[in-house]
Amino acid sequence: MGEQNIEEYADESTRQAFMKSLLDEVRALEAMLDKGMVESGVSRIGAEQEMFLIDKAHKPALTALDVLKTLDDERFTHELGLFNIEANLSVQELHSDCLSRMEAEAQEVYAKARKAAADNASEIALIGILPTLTKKNLGLDSMVPTPRYYALNDAIMALRGDDLQFTINGIDQLVVSHDNLMLEACNTSFQVHFQVSPDDFARLYNIAQTITGPLLAAAVNSPILLGKRLWHETRISVFEYSVDARSSTHQKRGLKPRVHFGDHWVDESVTEIFKEDIARFRVILTTETEDNPLAMVAQGIAPKLKALCLHNGTVYRWNRACYGVHNGVAHLRIENRVIPSGPTIIDEIANTAFFVGMMAGMAARVDDVRELIPFDDIKANFMAAARDGIRAQMNWFGDTHMPAQELILEHLLPLAEEGLQSYAVDEKDIQRYLGVIRDRVTTRRTGSRWALESLQNMHGRGTEDQRLRCLVSSMVEQQTSGQPISEWSLADFCEQQDWRDSYLKVSQFMATDLFTVRPNDIVDFAATLMDWRHVRHVPVEGDDGELVGLVSHRALLRLVATGRVGGEHKVTVDEIMKRNPVTVNSDATTVEAIRLMREAKVACLPVVDDGKLLGLITEHDLIIVSSHLLERYLDEGQ
Repeated sequence: MGEQNIEEYADESTRQAFMKSLLDEVRALEAMLDKGMVESGVSRIGAEQEMFLIDKAHKPALTALDVLKTLDDERFTHELGLFNIEANLSVQELHSDCLSRMEAEAQEVYAKARKAAADNASEIALIGILPTLTKKNLGLDSMVPTPRYYALNDAIMALRGDDLQFTINGIDQLVVSHDNLMLEACNTSFQVHFQVSPDDFARLYNIAQTITGPLLAAAVNSPILLGKRLWHETRISVFEYSVDARSSTHQKRGLKPRVHFGDHWVDESVTEIFKEDIARFRVILTTETEDNPLAMVAQGIAPKLKALCLHNGTVYRWNRACYGVHNGVAHLRIENRVIPSGPTIIDEIANTAFFVGMMAGMAARVDDVRELIPFDDIKANFMAAARDGIRAQMNWFGDTHMPAQELILEHLLPLAEEGLQSYAVDEKDIQRYLGVIRDRVTTRRTGSRWALESLQNMHGRGTEDQRLRCLVSSMVEQQTSGQPISEWSLADFCEQQDWRDSYLKVSQFMATDLFTVRPNDIVDFAATLMDWRHVRHVPVEGDDGELVGLVSHRALLRLVATGRVGGEHKVTVDEIMKRNPVTVNSDATTVEAIRLMREAKVACLPVVDDGKLLGLITEHDLIIVSSHLLERYLDEGQ
């Protein structure tokens, strides 16, 4: 998340001063490019490894600060959420054994993070979105308490003027309304940095954009958000929404979101990207800046361009242009942000090799990629890959179209091999890492397909909470084996799991696929629903989802006893429903629900938040809960 010594601008004069620095720094960068002050002739790669922290129940653990204290390693830092940490891997020159050295360090930091997490009753999970995340994990109490994050949250929500609201359609549908920035913390990635020469930046950036769709199709690992099966790389959609600072008026006008792929090619220089983002996106954070960057350039000193880097850090292109200074020497990087974390370290390094190899191979073969494919086609590839993963259809050169699997196996893997060979990368490493991609694509076993197939494999067993915990449990176990995802077995329902953590709150096991009636419906419909669905209670809701009553099997029996059914009688639900039924909120504990049902002498509890019906729990549900826990207790006592 970058520079921490920042603040949300307090007044207009602060913003104006920062904007003046921002414009001066763009001019300073242009002067540096003209004078040849940005490093050329060397290619380097680096990466950022983001990770989830989970507890013994395989759910988010808010232990980041404790884990970082235990680690005491400057390579590690926090991210937005208290259930995330990040490790910055060393920069490697692109040649010889750079990939295996990167893997060795990634394996080292992964092992070190796991040990520190274990010392704090936690574990590490490598996945783009943790399947066991719930909306309860996304409050401000789960945010790392730093000024930058609070300022960023306040600034984005102030610009929006309303809660974040969006819908994602996949196998399931997710409808979200959220009042803070923490949705961004749902996402973890393996961000790859590729240093390029200034004169080659535009051409290589366009190549990076071109190959990002196929790269993503092979790497997807984020199919589940808040219990819903959505896109194969749901990060792409949720990240765009999570930091969307556009008001409803700006959205209607077509203003671009701060997270975006782009809409056109870069023509000549990196400054085109910086200028567009300054022109398009408002300053939301400020920091102290250098007094006179233009004078520093005139003296041959490379300025840090703090204002430019900070503003650039609040605009999230999937291929981001980055400026940096190391040991007094300025450089440019292309940061690819689409690769998700996991499924294993070797899968991540394989994705890196594929990305870097395609970049190098296409640069050697193609003078100007803009002449071979329209920009709209590569953007369509990116979105198709996010939605469908390795099954996506891809547009390619010469107005051709083919499945992502065919494009990768027949065209892009040979291209990546040539590219890595042109940089004299060790042949054994080329074959090893590209072999991981080849096996993954051939079997179509991406992280997302593994997760979705595993859930299908567990269909009908236990609750959704239990199945997701089993999924994460299997994922973590197989990650530690070091086997790439193509060799994993599907997760199965794990009977040995301690299920007590799956029944702490009513929201974890309440029925949500509800069949309801309206007050003006005839009683015959309510009775028929009970018969068809084998239930003894039917909620009555208004047109906006508010709970207005409850129809019970007993109420129907009483109606029959009075002789008011059949013939010409048309009794409505409104006449027999129980008004103002006893309810419970979704955050209530299971013990609270049991006591409430016993004290109120009811067999059913609608689950209601803010007057809206969310779910239903019944005596039957609690019998199942009790039987699971009693069986476990008795088994442990033997």
